[in-house]
Amino acid sequence: MLRTPSGGAGHGTAATDGLMSIGTVLTVLRDEFPEVTISKIRFLESEGLIEPQRTPSGYRKFSAQDVERLGHVLRMQRDHYLPLKVIREHLDAMERGEAVPLPTVGRQRDGEPLLEPAEGPTAARIGRAELLAAAGIGEQELQEWESYGLLTPLADGTYDAEAVTVALLVLELGRFGIEPRHLRAMKASAEREAGLVDQVVAPLKRHRNPQTRAHAEARTKELAALTVRLHASLVQTALGVRLP
Repeated sequence: MLRTPSGGAGHGTAATDGLMSIGTVLTVLRDEFPEVTISKIRFLESEGLIEPQRTPSGYRKFSAQDVERLGHVLRMQRDHYLPLKVIREHLDAMERGEAVPLPTVGRQRDGEPLLEPAEGPTAARIGRAELLAAAGIGEQELQEWESYGLLTPLADGTYDAEAVTVALLVLELGRFGIEPRHLRAMKASAEREAGLVDQVVAPLKRHRNPQTRAHAEARTKELAALTVRLHASLVQTALGVRLP
């Protein structure tokens, strides 16, 4: 159980000295999670797992309940190899007072974690016809985008659900005269950034310990979020604009 700076149990109580800074939260969590970092906490916030308060100057302030929730998230990642989407849905259901069983994790032949949900699939995939319908495009457009590498089907012919977002953004950029062929540079840049992230996490992915490989997935998502934020900031700086 997590301990607050006051020495009491964090669950269901408030810290006696009020809200905590992100540095204090890091200290509290590191007793149980030595590898947690400030960027990890910020990443979990960006994924909607926690919603700390903000001071007028923009500093994060965490309640004891925020810290306890963070502990639950990190524990479910570490002990159950659950993806953040499943963790978020599970915790939200618990807060609504619903009795929701925790999804279990099986093992594939190579030892990789495999989520086994209580009901229905968790793989975020979409079929070709569904993609065409969701984006409101025709087969010819999709084939053109695939030729530029903007969309790539998986081995079984389906697409990652993120393909819908990519398709809609390609369409939106097209309204400004930016054609799919113009976006090849963005695709190449994204692949270079992904390659850099993969270099960092590759040693963890190759580890024989399933828990270490699960940590590699979490680290990949954290680095991906930071890379996206840096890319966006660099583009804004280059253009001399600031997005809301």
